[in-house]
Amino acid sequence: MNETELYKELGILTKDKERWEESIPYVASLLSHESVKIQAKALWLIGEMGLAYPQSVKADAPVIASFLDSKVSLLRERAVNALGRIGRGDYHVIEQYWSSLFRFANDEDAKVRLSFIWASENIATNTPDIYENYMPIFEKLLHDTDDKVRMEAPEIFRVLGKRRAEFVQSYLETLQRISETDDNRVVRIHCLGAIKAATSK
Repeated sequence: MNETELYKELGILTKDKERWEESIPYVASLLSHESVKIQAKALWLIGEMGLAYPQSVKADAPVIASFLDSKVSLLRERAVNALGRIGRGDYHVIEQYWSSLFRFANDEDAKVRLSFIWASENIATNTPDIYENYMPIFEKLLHDTDDKVRMEAPEIFRVLGKRRAEFVQSYLETLQRISETDDNRVVRIHCLGAIKAATSK
């Protein structure tokens, strides 16, 4: 099967959730494929499978995490995403890799920084307490040079604001200021959403 056919097959499998659990070993085997495109697709899919069946991907977590050190930004991005999705399903499956995710807040590629925020939101949804001492890292991302990163950064404050409002309290003034001054409309809206989540109890 060539790259195009294999990519198409993975696309079909993505939609066929009934086959996900039984297909995990096969998708995991594609992480060692020679094609970056296939590796990236497999990382994304195994992350989605891991959200649904976190224990079934536990043995594959070290291989997924090995892509965090890839020189290919797409693979770093997908590995961070995958660990975030699996961590949402069961934090303990990815716990040993969690602290190493924070280096991606400063990744040279904006898409990887974006994925770091997204992964953090996923994990924080069910395991918020672990983020208590890491809020300054997310505060810095509110001022990122990339529009898409700034659009997503307030969302971790919204997720945590709903669950642990006290984590967000000291950032309400910053969020308010950005909601009034940022050039990007979505950034402003998301900052207001974060404020509302943290103050609507």
